[in-house]
Amino acid sequence: VQLQASGGGLVQARGSLRLSCVASGNIFRINAMEWYRQAPGKQRELVATITSGGSTNYVDSVKGRFTISRDNAKNTLYLQMNSLKTEDTAVYYCSADVQKYLRGPSWAYWGQGTQVTVSS
Repeated sequence: VQLQASGGGLVQARGSLRLSCVASGNIFRINAMEWYRQAPGKQRELVATITSGGSTNYVDSVKGRFTISRDNAKNTLYLQMNSLKTEDTAVYYCSADVQKYLRGPSWAYWGQGTQVTVSS
């Protein structure tokens, strides 16, 4: 199973970016999917989570600005980021809990990360 994240880049404060993460490989079902981020010198932080049914949760610092979504038919996860702030600068990672077969265990897989830089 591979996760490929894309969509990062350089944007000015108050701008927007949309991150994508495509899962491929031996996939029976994808359960929860998440976006994390890690800023320089800081620990990795859970930004947003979405269940297979579409329920979402966000860290307080991004509520009202970021929207997590997924397309189950395409095994793709998204993060729409609006009203970006300089403190959102980080490497963003996607993660997915994947079952490879019916009634099999769920394993966590990670994407390679995509850099988001917000300038003032």
